[in-house]
Amino acid sequence: MSTEIKSLNEECGVFGVWGTPDAANLTYFGLHTLQHRGQEGAGITANNAGSLSFERGLGLLADVFRDPHRLGRLQGTAAVGHVRYATAGNHGLENIQPLEFNFSDAQFALAHNGNLTNAMTLRRNLEQAGAIFHASSDSEILMHLIRRSQASTLQEQVKVALQQIHGGFAYLLLTNDRLFAALDPNGLRPLVVGELPTGGIVVCSETCALDAVGATFIRDVQPGELLTVDDSGLKIDHYTTDTQLAICSMEYIYFARPDSNIYGVNVHSARKRMGAQLAKEQPVDADIVVGVPNSSLSAASGYAEASGLPYEMGLIKNQYSARTFIQPTQELRERGVRMKLSAVKGVVAGQRVILIDDSIVRGTTSRQIVKLLKDAGAKSVHLRIASPPLKYPCFYGIDIQTTKELIAAQESIAEMRQSLGVDSLGFLSEQGVIDAVGLPTSAPYGGLCMAYFNGDYPTPLYDYQAEYDEEIRQAKRP
Repeated sequence: MSTEIKSLNEECGVFGVWGTPDAANLTYFGLHTLQHRGQEGAGITANNAGSLSFERGLGLLADVFRDPHRLGRLQGTAAVGHVRYATAGNHGLENIQPLEFNFSDAQFALAHNGNLTNAMTLRRNLEQAGAIFHASSDSEILMHLIRRSQASTLQEQVKVALQQIHGGFAYLLLTNDRLFAALDPNGLRPLVVGELPTGGIVVCSETCALDAVGATFIRDVQPGELLTVDDSGLKIDHYTTDTQLAICSMEYIYFARPDSNIYGVNVHSARKRMGAQLAKEQPVDADIVVGVPNSSLSAASGYAEASGLPYEMGLIKNQYSARTFIQPTQELRERGVRMKLSAVKGVVAGQRVILIDDSIVRGTTSRQIVKLLKDAGAKSVHLRIASPPLKYPCFYGIDIQTTKELIAAQESIAEMRQSLGVDSLGFLSEQGVIDAVGLPTSAPYGGLCMAYFNGDYPTPLYDYQAEYDEEIRQAKRP
């Protein structure tokens, strides 16, 4: 992930390809580019003349496929792959995807990015009807719904199943003779399509993965679409037309790679515009601008340009230290910040520093970084955040599912300023984010999901509603 020091994690990355002789190898390279979306496990399934072969394991992609024979066993002209960070289900091998299904009449491999808001109800109903689940994540539910559909064709069975699930999801489903791709009715999770020079079709989470395998971007998968890829080419269908774009704003703010484009908007450019707007909304008298590596560097550049202040490399990231956000305890996460980052004393000593970050989650990382800068001799530290305060949980695939872990839900800005040890604190407005992204749509909030900042969720919360209502009742609302 771009800024691994945070305690904020994306759910997964998916990659699928049809119609090329090196499908598994291409999938490996594509997943490597999507590694920032999940580091707990990885897997690839290949289709060789209608027979599916599976390889998956815990850890980073390179660790799972360290033995070259594992990748070598995956022969065929089509494949799907997955990198995982758990937001639903435990962290065991049984939840590593693509999930494998071997029926008497067909094989399936399922890769899922997102989170279902009615998963508990669906699973309970399916189990009461005799379904047996082999994993604890919500991804397996779709396959059970497909197999229980009474529709006459597989295409219609998939449609019927998709119409029963709710939340944020991007699915890839590889069968013996085709590849399906589906996106939720709000497009909460990104999914794009590209074409290889050989004519093969690629479907994956971000355009940076298309670039990595030499594929040309064709289009973004639209909300409510069901795509089918087989030997006859790409077909575009819909399982629902009741759609309204509400892509996760955190994709632009934090998660996606800066070289990716989402619905025609370059992520780096959007972040730079957020930084420029932040400088207009939250100016401060200071000497230098410093960004938190790496996802905040674009916003820091925009802030520096708009404010006329020099942008300096006041923080250096150790590229080889462990990823702090997956450390099991808060103490280890706090120590991990110093392992990950160092302040450049020759740059920050005696300076009034504007520190740019993209978001504040628990506050642990910000507190440690501010201390690093002040220990290095910074005269003052003014923290500017290129997004609004994170106050509300996410139910669509980001692991902030409780307000108790969000400092902005517990403290006012004045209280946060004091607890973080900064001389001043300012956030970008909601409208500032919307304007900076600038999607050409009339959808609410400029086609973005802004629920993490204002609690206005684009879908019903179903199984999570009672839990959410209780959290909001108990949470302090500054």
